[in-house]
Amino acid sequence: MSNQKIKKAGGAEPDEFEAQVAQELLNLEMTSTELKASLSDLYITAAKEVDCGAGSKAIIVYVPFKLQRSFQKVQARLVRELEKKFSGRHVIIVAQRNILGKSYARSQKTKGLRPRSRTLTAVQDAILEDIVYPTEITGKRTRCKVDGRRILKVYLDGRDQANVEGRTDTYAAVYGKLTNKQVSFHFSS
Repeated sequence: MSNQKIKKAGGAEPDEFEAQVAQELLNLEMTSTELKASLSDLYITAAKEVDCGAGSKAIIVYVPFKLQRSFQKVQARLVRELEKKFSGRHVIIVAQRNILGKSYARSQKTKGLRPRSRTLTAVQDAILEDIVYPTEITGKRTRCKVDGRRILKVYLDGRDQANVEGRTDTYAAVYGKLTNKQVSFHFSS
């Protein structure tokens, strides 16, 4: 029954954790009157649990790119309900995106270059936007240390500081796991 809420690429079977997340989505659709209409056509492609250090964990829920806008309309309520179900864990919704290599060759019918939205940097920037949603990113700086490390400083909208401040460590850990880049979050005044 919960398999209608998860559709993996190539028709693969979901693992136990993904099935559990899909079941919770289905339960929310059945029980919540305000989310029922919104969740009826939505499904996820994968779910993953990530260790954020200091004993805390986060859940990354991957959604199809085409359904991302629909998920964002109900994301605040959906995340709140899922965090109640999975107590003590932050839930982050990220769109499933493809990265095409530099040597990407199109088929004979369609000519042209690799789309900019499929480059590594564009996908990593989009993942960062997904992680901090609904907060807006107001600025980014790349700090190069003497030993060669790069740290991305991300400035978030100061109006959302009260809502987001407790989650910035989770955001940094999840972005680090997904992209292998160090990031620190600050709030613009």
